[in-house]
Amino acid sequence: MTATTETPQAASAGAPSARAAETEAVDPALRETARALHAPVVDWFATHARDLPWRRPEAGAWGVMVSEFMLQQTPVNRVLPVYEEWMKRWPRPADLAAEAPGEAVRAWGRLGYPRRALRLHGAAKAIAERHGGEVPLEHAQLLALPGVGEYTAAAVVSFAYGKRHAVLDTNVRRVFARAVSGRQYPPNATTAAERKLARALLPEDDETASRWAAATMELGALVCTARSPQCGRCPIAAQCAWQLAGAPEHQGPARRTQAYAGTDRQVRGRLLAVLRAAKEPVPQSDLDRVWHEPVQRARALDGLVADGLVEPLDGKRYRLPLS
Repeated sequence: MTATTETPQAASAGAPSARAAETEAVDPALRETARALHAPVVDWFATHARDLPWRRPEAGAWGVMVSEFMLQQTPVNRVLPVYEEWMKRWPRPADLAAEAPGEAVRAWGRLGYPRRALRLHGAAKAIAERHGGEVPLEHAQLLALPGVGEYTAAAVVSFAYGKRHAVLDTNVRRVFARAVSGRQYPPNATTAAERKLARALLPEDDETASRWAAATMELGALVCTARSPQCGRCPIAAQCAWQLAGAPEHQGPARRTQAYAGTDRQVRGRLLAVLRAAKEPVPQSDLDRVWHEPVQRARALDGLVADGLVEPLDGKRYRLPLS
C-alpha cells in the first residue's frame, strides 16, 4: 500500500468515481484482458497475502485509514511497530482527536514525512466532529476530510468497506504498466490514462473489485517489484504484455531517486528527534548541536515551524505543537 504522498485537492482532480466510470467506453479487447487477469490474481492473493494487522476484521475502517497514511512512501516493515503502538494508544479517531497534534508527531517516530501525522490528526478531529467518531463510508465524505486525497479515500472505501473503487498506488501502477501496457515502469507521475486504465480493469461487482485492488497491490509489493521482479512466481506471467514483448528496457525519463544524507530532510529529522524525546520545551542551544551547518540548520527549523510541526516559544525555546 505504498503510495506517493498525495495532495488531496490535486489528487482528486480529474479522478471520477468507479461508478461514474461505467459510462466510459471500454475497448472490448481490454475488457477481455481484464477478465483474464482477475481470477489468477485474486486466487494468488487468497494464498499469498501477508497477514497484516490492518487487513484483519478488528482493524476496522480507522485501522485501514491509519495504515494508509503511514504506508505512503514507507515500507511495511517500518510501519508495523509504529502502527501497532498507535492503535493501542488511539483505537478510535476520537482518542487521537482528544490529544494535542504534537503527540501525533511524537508517536510518528522515524517514519518520515511527519506532516502526515498532522494530517491524520486533523482527519481524526473532523471524523469526531462531523461523523460521530466513525470513519465515513462515502468516497466524497472521505475526500472532504483534511489530508485525505483520492488515493486514500479510494483505499478506505475499498479495503474497509468492500466497495468498488480503483485504488492506484505505486505497486498497482507498476503491475498495470507491465501486465497490460507492456512497459517496464509507469510514468513518474500518475496520468489520466493510468486512472482510466485502472477503472477499465475493475471487476464489476464490489466484492471482487475490492479483492482485486488488494491483490494487485500485493502482487506489486511481493512479486512484480521495481528492481528484481520475480516473474517465475507471477500468476499472470504468461499473459504479461511486458514479458510477451521480451521484457524491453525502460525507455522513458530516468527513474527518480530520493537522496537523504545531507539534505534538509535529514536535518529536519534530527531536529524533530530531539523535540520528540523532550517532555519540556527545548532551548535553541540543544537544537544547535544536531547539525554542524548553521544556515541549513536554521532553514530546516524554519521549515518545521512553517509546516506546523514545531511551535516556537519565548526565550528561543521550541516544542511540538499543542494546537
